[in-house]
Amino acid sequence: MFGSLFGSSLKTTMVTPERALSGRADALYSVPETHTVLGTPLAGPWPEGTRVLYLGLGCFWGAEKEFWQLPGVVTTAVGYQGGFTQNPTYEEVCTAMTGHTETVLVAYDPAVVSDTEILRMFWESHDPTQGFRQGNDVGTQYRSAVYWTTPEQEVAARTTLDVFQQNLTARGFGQITTDLRPAEAAGPFYYAEGYHQQYLDKNPGGYCPVHSTGVACQPADA
Repeated sequence: MFGSLFGSSLKTTMVTPERALSGRADALYSVPETHTVLGTPLAGPWPEGTRVLYLGLGCFWGAEKEFWQLPGVVTTAVGYQGGFTQNPTYEEVCTAMTGHTETVLVAYDPAVVSDTEILRMFWESHDPTQGFRQGNDVGTQYRSAVYWTTPEQEVAARTTLDVFQQNLTARGFGQITTDLRPAEAAGPFYYAEGYHQQYLDKNPGGYCPVHSTGVACQPADA
């Protein structure tokens, strides 16, 4: 992706609000209305009871694909969250001057797939100990993040983190650096440009592997 190709964008220091790009009041691009795989609305409306969780786990192309394959997921979309710049573009996010991380919106039916199952997929699909990077992708936009929208999601996030940390430590990994916050505190989720949405469906041979540690997010005695 852009950030792994251009040295000037390989920034590993979080920008401050004062130094961040100001952005703009309105987006510079339109976003597709429909998920190319699931056929559901990218921005709603969704069925009553649908929950939304925002997850950062490196390059959002491969990350999104992991979640749209889960039974019970209503829709997925990729975007930018956790930063300061209004309506940023991909190129701006790649400069590390917006503070955002690449984020996957996961809307799901909790009667079919639980908060815990979503979060297990999250932890097991990347290495949350790497700070501002995932594999060869280096920069603040690749940081691990969980931005929840319900108290139940927060409980599941913290519980699964504790389990995963124990299992990672047992395998010689370091401390989890995931940014844990309510979505409200993380700020708006800005949908990414249309070509990023369901990128690996449109480009099956496209680059963007997940960076799994191979460690399971299950209690050791499970």
